[in-house]
Parts: sequence; structure tokens; C-alpha cells
Amino acid sequence: HQFTFVSSSIYLILDLSRGGGAQAWTYSYSTTPNRRWHEARKWCHQHLTNMVTIQTPEETDFINNLLPFNQKYYWIGIHKVDGVWTREGNNETVLEDVQNWAPKEPDNIVGQDCVEIYIKRDKDTAKWNNEKCQSKKGTVCYSASCTQDSCSAHADCVETVGNYTCQCHPGFHGPRCEEAKKCNPINSPPHGSLSCSDPHGSFSFGSRCMTTCDEGFLLNGTANAECTSLGMWSADIAHCSGKENTNCLHPAAVNCSQLFSFGSRCTSACEEGFVLSGTADTECTSVGTWSTDTPRCLAKKCPSLNSPAHGSSSCSDPHGEFSFGSRCTSTCEEGFVLNGTADTECTSLGHWSQDLPTSVQCETIPASSLPLSMNCSHPLGHFSFGSQCLFTCTGGFSLNGTDVLLCSSAGFWSDSLPNCTGKMYSTACVQLLLLSSFLLPASRLVT
Repeated sequence: HQFTFVSSSIYLILDLSRGGGAQAWTYSYSTTPNRRWHEARKWCHQHLTNMVTIQTPEETDFINNLLPFNQKYYWIGIHKVDGVWTREGNNETVLEDVQNWAPKEPDNIVGQDCVEIYIKRDKDTAKWNNEKCQSKKGTVCYSASCTQDSCSAHADCVETVGNYTCQCHPGFHGPRCEEAKKCNPINSPPHGSLSCSDPHGSFSFGSRCMTTCDEGFLLNGTANAECTSLGMWSADIAHCSGKENTNCLHPAAVNCSQLFSFGSRCTSACEEGFVLSGTADTECTSVGTWSTDTPRCLAKKCPSLNSPAHGSSSCSDPHGEFSFGSRCTSTCEEGFVLNGTADTECTSLGHWSQDLPTSVQCETIPASSLPLSMNCSHPLGHFSFGSQCLFTCTGGFSLNGTDVLLCSSAGFWSDSLPNCTGKMYSTACVQLLLLSSFLLPASRLVT
């Protein structure tokens, strides 16, 4: 058997003078033979674009007026997918407020998943009814108004009754959506540069600009900015300023050519009583650091002090132990007297203002020679307060004076230094010696 069909084309031309001319689109239909829903869809794909999906009341009225009556009526491009009425082609859900069902339709009969339209029916004309997809009905198709050149690549071509619309992607406008939205032009900041990529034109939607600063300058703000679909930059344009380094240590006196910014040259000097540790001259580099380590001013040192014997010293050290400005006070233990000035201060020259007080000293007693023998003890220091010396004479000599000397708290010995004197022979011994010299030979004489 050979299948034959009769197709008729209906052309509609609308005056669109406001848009600058006329636009046309084409509906085609076939009733010989009537087809199942899937066969009708295939026929539309082969000969035109797709099945008519009825999107507006205007389109419903137009089709109902121009299509001839067909006893089996016509399929339209709407069917049920996963329980939802869906448009053929774009798989768009048919919203309830645009559905045009006949009364008591759609019903819930199993298998009635495709939609027909009543064309020129006495009752419920141009209304929808769900039917089994295997039923045979007339076919109505449309030829798309949208072509490859209808809209730019930045738009979707949307079919409408008698026309099409270019639905612009975000960031584009114009009849064909060929123009990108513009952002305000921007310039390179002082002491910096601006580099931009412009896929759709200078300072237009999608433009990306990056700000960089010259050597020695610091970026303030966001480096990157993008022209958005609203025609505004995503961030304020950054600016460049000199880097700063204010980490200078007191009490160094710094003399700089600029205020701690790139290129600043500084010379450090110290106040009286301090000496410079490090390099006096330095420069602020492009990376925001000094070319040399920041010098420090160190307080001059005085010789270390020890507490006096049987006393103590307390010091305040504002700039370090025994350094310029240190003040020390000496005190004695109970029973001892301070010999000297109690207070002393470390001067800017590194010397103490007063000698440290010492313990009380007595005159040193030189080492004795025979027959005088001396034995001393020094509990608080050599020949100092509390020292005691004991004197004795060797055999045949007698001590002339006191046998013990004490060093007093006033620094004097308790008595004069003693001495030894020879003993005198007795009268009996002398007479015996003389008598013997006469009785004994000269060689036996004992003296």
C-alpha cells in the first residue's frame, strides 16, 4: 500500500513596521493520512520544524480559524512525561494558567497521555483533550521563524506567534543582543598600571582589569575588578601608595629624607649616654623593609659593683644593669659603719659618680721578726674592723706591751704595737761564772 498525504501551508504576515519591516512564519498541516502522535511528530521533524505546541490564546485563535475541520481533529505537541504535561521540543512544563482543557478534561484514563485540539467543533471548539497516543489524528506543524542569523550568539531565539524574540543573555542588549553592556572607563592609578582583557569590547561586560603598583608602592584596595552584567565594576579601582615602615626604636634620633616611605634615607644617632649598635645609615627598599637592620641605641656600661663586706647595695637600672642612669645605694649591716658615700650613679661617660664605700681599715701591721711573733685573725677583711692580732716573744725575751691588738670600728688599733726585750742574768749566776774562769783551764771555760 502506498500512503499519500495532502499538506497545505498557511502563511501569515504581520506588519511589524515598528521593528523596521515584516516577519513571516508558516504553519503546515496534513490529514491524509491521519497519524498516531509519535508519527505526527516524526513527520513534522522531517518536513518542517516541530509540532505546534500552542503557547498563547492568540495562537489558539489563529489555528482554529485557519485549519479546516477534520473529523478526527488534530494532535498538538503536548504530551505527558513522568506525570507532567510537557511541551515537545524544549521539554518545558505547561503551566496550569495556560492550559486550555475542555470541561472535565483531562481525565485519568490510563494511556491517554497525548493532547488533541478540537478544531471547528460545535462544542468546546479550540479546547484540549487528552487521548491515547495510538489514536490517529491530523498533523499540524510549524516552520520556525528563528534562523541561525536571527539573533547573536549572546541570545536565545524564542518563537512567538508571527514573530520571534531574541532573549538576551545577561550582560547583552540590542535587537539581536549583539551589544555588551558598558562599564565606566577606568585609568591606571598614579604609580601603577592597569591591564585588562576585553572579550566583548573595551570596558564592557566580561572585561577583567588588574591593577599593579610600581616598585616601592603598595596596593590599596582590590587588585582585580570585573565589569558585571549590570554595567558596573565588581570592585572600586585600587590605588597605589608608598610603603611605610615606622618600626624605629627609641631612643634613636632618626633624620630621614621622607616619612618612612620607599626611597627614604635615614641616619640614626643616639642621645647622650647611649652608643649606636648597628649601621647608622639605612634606606627604605621597594619591598617595604629597611636596607639594613634597624640600629639600636644601647646605654653605656659602668664597671660592675659588688656589695661591701657586711653590707648590701640596691640599684635601679632603667637601661640595663650597671648602665647609664643606674643608681645604687649601699647600706651596712647592724653593728657596722659605712666608710664613704652611700649613693652613686652611672654617668653618661660610663663612670660611677662616687667610689663604692669600703669596710673600715686599720693600719697594716708588717710581718714581725724574731724574737717577736704575731698571729692574726681577719673575720671581716685583711686588717679591717674586727681583726685581732696575738703577740708573743721567743725564749729568753719578754713582751713589752699588750699581747693582743684589736682593730676598732673607728679604724684604729686598740693599743700600740708591743716589742720584746732580753732578760737580765741573776747575781748567783754571775758569781759562779767568774769563779769558774779562775778554777778551770782556759780551754774548758764556758761562756
